Amino acid sequence: MLLFFTVGLLVHFVFFASIFDIYFTSPLVHGMTPQFTALPPPARRLVLFVADGLRADALYEFDENGNPRAPFIRNIIMHEGSWGISHTRVPTESRPGHVALIAGFYEDVSAVAKGWKENPVEFDSLFNESKYTWSWGSPDILSMFAKGATGDHFFAYSYDANDEDFGAQDVTKLDTWVFDKIKEFFHAARKNQSLFSKLNEEKIVFFLHLLGIDTNGHAHRPSSREYKDNIKLVDEGIKEIVSLLKEFYGNDEKTAFVLTSDHGMTDWGSHGAGHPSETFTPFVTWGAGIKYPQKVSAQQFDDTLLKESKLRYWKRQDINQADIAPLMASLIGVPFPLNSVGILPVDYLNNTDVFKAESMYTNAVQILEQFKVKMTQKKEVTLPFLFTPFKLLSDSEQLNILRKARSYIKQRKYDEAVSLCKDLIHLALKGLSYYHTYDRFFLGISVVLGFVGWASYASLLIIKSHSSLTRGVSKEVKKPSHLLMCSFVAIGVLIAFFLLIQGCPWTYYVYCLLPVPIWYAVLREYQVIQDLVTSLLTLPLSHFVGYLVFCTLGIEVLVLSFFYRYMLTAGLIVFAGWPFITQLWTRAKSISLSWIFFCLLLAVFPLMPVVGRKPDIFLVMGAGLMVLLLSLFVVTSLIKRKSGFVNGELLLHLLQMLSIVLSMCVVYSTHNSLLRKQGLPLINQIVSWIILASSFVLPLLSPTVLPERLVSILLSSMSSYLLLSTGYEALFPLVLSCVMFVWIHMEQETLQQCGVARKQKVSNIQFTYNTDISQFRQLSLDDTRRAFFLVFFLLTAFFGTGNIASINSFDLASVYCFLTIFSPFMMGALMMWKILIPFVLVMCAFEAVQLTTQLSSKSLFLMVLVISDIMALHFFFLVKDYGSWLDIGTSISHYVIVMSMTIVLVFLNGLAQLLTTKKLKLCGKPKSHLI
Repeated sequence: MLLFFTVGLLVHFVFFASIFDIYFTSPLVHGMTPQFTALPPPARRLVLFVADGLRADALYEFDENGNPRAPFIRNIIMHEGSWGISHTRVPTESRPGHVALIAGFYEDVSAVAKGWKENPVEFDSLFNESKYTWSWGSPDILSMFAKGATGDHFFAYSYDANDEDFGAQDVTKLDTWVFDKIKEFFHAARKNQSLFSKLNEEKIVFFLHLLGIDTNGHAHRPSSREYKDNIKLVDEGIKEIVSLLKEFYGNDEKTAFVLTSDHGMTDWGSHGAGHPSETFTPFVTWGAGIKYPQKVSAQQFDDTLLKESKLRYWKRQDINQADIAPLMASLIGVPFPLNSVGILPVDYLNNTDVFKAESMYTNAVQILEQFKVKMTQKKEVTLPFLFTPFKLLSDSEQLNILRKARSYIKQRKYDEAVSLCKDLIHLALKGLSYYHTYDRFFLGISVVLGFVGWASYASLLIIKSHSSLTRGVSKEVKKPSHLLMCSFVAIGVLIAFFLLIQGCPWTYYVYCLLPVPIWYAVLREYQVIQDLVTSLLTLPLSHFVGYLVFCTLGIEVLVLSFFYRYMLTAGLIVFAGWPFITQLWTRAKSISLSWIFFCLLLAVFPLMPVVGRKPDIFLVMGAGLMVLLLSLFVVTSLIKRKSGFVNGELLLHLLQMLSIVLSMCVVYSTHNSLLRKQGLPLINQIVSWIILASSFVLPLLSPTVLPERLVSILLSSMSSYLLLSTGYEALFPLVLSCVMFVWIHMEQETLQQCGVARKQKVSNIQFTYNTDISQFRQLSLDDTRRAFFLVFFLLTAFFGTGNIASINSFDLASVYCFLTIFSPFMMGALMMWKILIPFVLVMCAFEAVQLTTQLSSKSLFLMVLVISDIMALHFFFLVKDYGSWLDIGTSISHYVIVMSMTIVLVFLNGLAQLLTTKKLKLCGKPKSHLI
């Protein structure tokens, strides 16, 4: 069996990794020829202001006194430049946002392995194409582009990463630092002839990354005075820099300015998902080569932004975030970034029609170059008779369109040329997507065959080894047919030869050859299959159909819960009726009432908001008080039940209660300290980390008696969970644990009702790692329900207080008791532990269910494996490669979560066994228990 689990882990790791080869491969290609417009550019230099985390409505709105929030920018919109909304894509994070702005392509999904901090594939950018680029701001952003820059022309000046402190008294210093440094820079340039000469070159870029608004938004929310005052500060700083540059360059009117943001921010101070407040960012541009404001009587946009900003009569031009890169390249006359997929927004340009047409033609050729390289790469590794080219953009069609566009330009039909080039760009982008997903169907078929084969083999193993369904099957291991083995070997050789002559990557061999041994293992169990079919035919048709409907509906509910959290509520309401269906109501009314009450109470959580909830410190305090009351009840009951209640055990309970009290104090104190802008107190930080570390050790000091060990695990987990909570979610583990406690009793009552003798009370059962195999029984159909319950409760643990969007854009306030200085990996690890705590509680309870029902953990685990594999197969077919990035990313996340569930279950099962069965002995003689 150990060999099976090892092989199963490897197989699921392959299935899990396949999603990265199918969907998480980099779309970037290299080897293109740089393309630029030969006509003189309108600007010699460009200044890019990126106000990190700035929402569009926050910049354009009026303050409480009826004055513009950013008066200088509003003056630009009304008298000097053009404005609109820059639409970003998911994930709305700093790295992909800045890559889209400066390199012109949306996030390389393979960068997920780098935590969205840097791109794992080298890419071209506006900075790399410029003559010189000077940048000031966050080290995380500047270092990313410094890594990709070639030659000695990119200069980065950044502050210390520790300055990015969400609990600092004044985080606007992140922006004032940038403004002060650029002032010092130009002041020094007047005395440095070499620098002065460089600054007077053409095709240069100044990049100012302003992080203060984002940091204030995370710490205080975008509705706060701190966030809004920071916008005013940035507005004033931009005004000073513009004035400084005009003075330095003698007002030569050869400077172009761009103000935008990498992403927005939700009302609750997070970003990462696809809410409009995150994807709508401001875009204001003025100076050399930019159109002046245009008055209009009506606009096509039907939203509140035009009304509230009072800009309805000034023409608004929305663009996609990636379109900004080609616009900036066109303004200063540098080649478009090689990997850019942005479309030049010619309506922003204040230049001749021929310049616009030539620039759009250059844009089309630049994207077409990527298409050609992608097609050539795919053609080289595909057999000629199997290669299917992108029919909408053949070689002849490319030449015809380019010739026609060039002809339009010569005939001065500039609008027609621009329109034709846009059509060519759209075709080239479709072609890029076509070749990027060329092998997707082929690989998908291989993975599906492996999935179905593995689920079939696991099912046959359950039936053969852990059930009495196939009593007629001989227990002798019969040698498989020689012909069968030779057939599968021949199939494997043919597949390997086919992949070899196409020069496929080694991972393709794994995905395509894996189904071969799996299906061989399935077909060699033909006797089990035959006996299973015979057994099923003897069952009453109503029983068979009912069981099939239950399994189908149950799995569909699990799948739908990923999309609609209220399906968990519906499931818990159905669970509440379980005592009436099984007549447990007449046998154990008190337990049944508890089950109904706690199931209905738990059903409330999936209906609560997950994104947009406001912090409520009093709910966290309330959860802590309820845990303390539960602790007092447990201690009192133990003292009454045990006449010899060991002092050490009482001391341990008191220590865990003290840990809960300390957690409440730390949460309350940290909350107040941050409100007063005094930062995170050092003592609070130390106590938080001590509580977190002790939560792994204290349960191992408690007795291994089932109820006492489970209560100890709950108390230690809650002490950590309270520190990571900001609102109602603090109550969730407590209610979930109550359901788990009642579930254990309900399962034992159900087993007794089915005629299985109950050996001992739940309160007397000991967690032991090495259980006598003779205590185990064969699987029954009712055990399918127990496996289903486990999967359902695991999904409830995951989606009970969150969803995909809330995890992608988690509230940083959850980790403020541990740290406030920005550290994505540390913060992510803490949030991951917060997510895992409910999982651990469910798995520990499941260990108890296995003991009380006298069932082998291996058999139940195999059933859970089959259920999760069927769900994973659902999500594999539901993965999208079209629509918005939110749709695509969510569908991929669903598949990854279900695949991770199978792999993580092995880890969680081991962790649950460690927490329930192991006991630390500090010193002296082992403690004895009076049971």
